[in-house]
Amino acid sequence: MDPILIVHGGAAARAGYKVLKRGGSALDAVEEAVRILEDDESMNAGRGSVLNLDGEVEMDASIMVGSTLAAGAVTIVRDIAHPVSLARLVMEKTPHVLLAGSGANKFAEEQGIPRVPPGSLITNDAVEALAQFKKCGQILTEIGGKDENSGEVGTVGAVAIDAKGHLAAATSTGE
Repeated sequence: MDPILIVHGGAAARAGYKVLKRGGSALDAVEEAVRILEDDESMNAGRGSVLNLDGEVEMDASIMVGSTLAAGAVTIVRDIAHPVSLARLVMEKTPHVLLAGSGANKFAEEQGIPRVPPGSLITNDAVEALAQFKKCGQILTEIGGKDENSGEVGTVGAVAIDAKGHLAAATSTGE
């Protein structure tokens, strides 16, 4: 079977598909693709996440394997570059499906996932969008024009089927 990968963004698609073409698993491919998206400041995930009202980055991510329905997720994590990888560790190393907030961050530390410096995931665009929201109560795309899709801020994700027919999916987003 030819592997299949559906993902947001060209570079992420190439990276994830490269994993599949080497014979890698669908799980490895979706994690790799989403990690690339979490590094892309134009996406609402990882670096580039939408800020909460306090001007901080809080992120969520999840990952799932189709054949076993095993899943892992994290929510309200801070100062982690790749929440999707933390979600995978929740799936593989705990009896839980979801870890949240300080518990998720503590688990990341226990697993050796490095924290990034506070503020390093914040982009100028995110700061400007928050300021605009606080000023206007809505996100404007141009002077006087309301963004009709402002409720859909661009969660990223990937779905893959590997050469063995195994399915996996992953997603990541800023709050």
